[in-house]
Amino acid sequence: MLIVESISADKKRIPAYGHEKIISLADIAMYTDTDEVPLSTVLESLKEKENGALATIDLKKASAEDLREFFSQVLPNFDRERVYANDIKKLISWYNLLISNGITEFSQTEEETETAAE
Repeated sequence: MLIVESISADKKRIPAYGHEKIISLADIAMYTDTDEVPLSTVLESLKEKENGALATIDLKKASAEDLREFFSQVLPNFDRERVYANDIKKLISWYNLLISNGITEFSQTEEETETAAE
């Protein structure tokens, strides 16, 4: 069992059991034409594009083509056959949620990675 904490203002903690499907954002990658790019790299690229602010695209009004056009500015060589519009929407909504809650560092430094491994 894991204890997970909400990143929203309430900081509510709830148990997460082994039978629930929980995946760390660090374990997710986006398909490109040649390989897979870790989500942290994609989030950093999105942060750079948006200058650390919330994403400028309106997820409710954007068409699939609008989402692909926006995402091509973040990850130009993304695999257009395997990355769906819903994947892009989910990524942008995660990004907005993280940014709005003050989480702006998406990649671990080498020192943090070594500490986590110990």
